[in-house]
Amino acid sequence: MYEELTIEGRNAVLEAFRSGKTIDKLFVLEGCQDGPVRTIVREAKKGDTLVRFVSKERLDQMSETKKHQGVIAVAAAYEYATVEDILARAREKEEPPFLILLDGIEDPHNLGAIIRTANLAGAHGVIIPKRRAVGLTATVAKASAGALNYTPVARVTNLAAAMKELKEKGLWFVCAAMDGELMYRQNLTGPIGLVIGNEGGGVSRLVRENCDFTASVPMKGDIDSLNASVAAGVLAYEIVRQRMSV
Repeated sequence: MYEELTIEGRNAVLEAFRSGKTIDKLFVLEGCQDGPVRTIVREAKKGDTLVRFVSKERLDQMSETKKHQGVIAVAAAYEYATVEDILARAREKEEPPFLILLDGIEDPHNLGAIIRTANLAGAHGVIIPKRRAVGLTATVAKASAGALNYTPVARVTNLAAAMKELKEKGLWFVCAAMDGELMYRQNLTGPIGLVIGNEGGGVSRLVRENCDFTASVPMKGDIDSLNASVAAGVLAYEIVRQRMSV
């Protein structure tokens, strides 16, 4: 069930935090408040790791060693980049930044497929939120077909806040939306961030409010929506087309 890297035992978990390793989640035995556990939780909160207090049965179910000592940390299978790493990549290539931002993608296969598309479309990187979204698991890596080794993925605490900071650096944001303007009628050139929403609910209100415009994919069939990764691919390649025609 857990394809991320799991770290078990108090000493191992504490050393993982102190070494600077990226820890996505910390599972702690509910009711356990002794000194070592409090120290681990304190370290987790420094890095904005999601802390969950769970039953012994839950920890036993997750444990591979059966010697978890009341704590299990779940680390990313791959290291995250920073947003600045992604912008630096664009500068190195002397290209206007092209970023793909994902608002709550929960399916690891979708995330992996989008990272693969980002690589092939020449996007400089992908940005995902820390909460309510899948992280860089082994399944994501496999679905990316190796693209995760070449395309940086940054994880931010607040996607809307990150967008505001990127706007100050000159980026514009287009949001994928079924009720948006037809993508062929939008100017998708220049420094741009393509925002793709959750598989079920789409882009959240706050994130959408921080987008400069919306774009829709023309659909002629009998159903009314595309898979998130397919929509990302179609819109990403419209950006590619427009960039090539400039």
